[in-house]
Amino acid sequence: MPHTQLWLIRHGETAWNAERRFQGHTDVPLNATGVQQAKKVAEKLIRQHGQQSFSAVYSSDLSRARHTAEPTALAIKLPIRLDARLRERHYGVLSTLTPEEMAAEHPEAFRHWQQRDPAYVLPEGESLNQFNQRVLDALASIAREHPGQAVIVVAHGGVLDCAYRAAQNMPLSEARQHPLHNASVNQLRFADGRFHIERWGDIGHLEQAAIDEL
Repeated sequence: MPHTQLWLIRHGETAWNAERRFQGHTDVPLNATGVQQAKKVAEKLIRQHGQQSFSAVYSSDLSRARHTAEPTALAIKLPIRLDARLRERHYGVLSTLTPEEMAAEHPEAFRHWQQRDPAYVLPEGESLNQFNQRVLDALASIAREHPGQAVIVVAHGGVLDCAYRAAQNMPLSEARQHPLHNASVNQLRFADGRFHIERWGDIGHLEQAAIDEL
């Protein structure tokens, strides 16, 4: 089967990103910086569109991802296909909190999060294993629907992390060293049932530094 090109993009900045506050499934909108980042992503992908035609635009259904996708989708005249499977990890009781607040209010859950315990289910949320399976199933199904094509997928830092780890055969429990910047463009190839990284962490289109994932 022909391979699929996945252009995986993290949403633009939100006020909670700037505050280091966990969003998870909470629907936090882009801030002014994030709106500008979305426009810069669109400009970059429009330039790329002149060299390589995109077949579809997918997005998490949360507004920070959807609004990041909108300028690009409008410019290349494609509808946005919303997919809730592309949401960030559900952080349960840790949602809406900063790391300092997590440590004070939910020390056990915070400890498991810090240790990257894949099997631990966050109270009212999901485990890393559950999240990873959801994300990889979504990305693989999107890729299989578009063999031989290039597809844009706008999602979240945790989604990018799952894709990177799958491509690098990197355990979920291992500490992260790779960047997950807001509005970054990351190019992967899906072939023979596997993800392969072609380019990662590109923020050259942005005018100022972007915030990395916690």
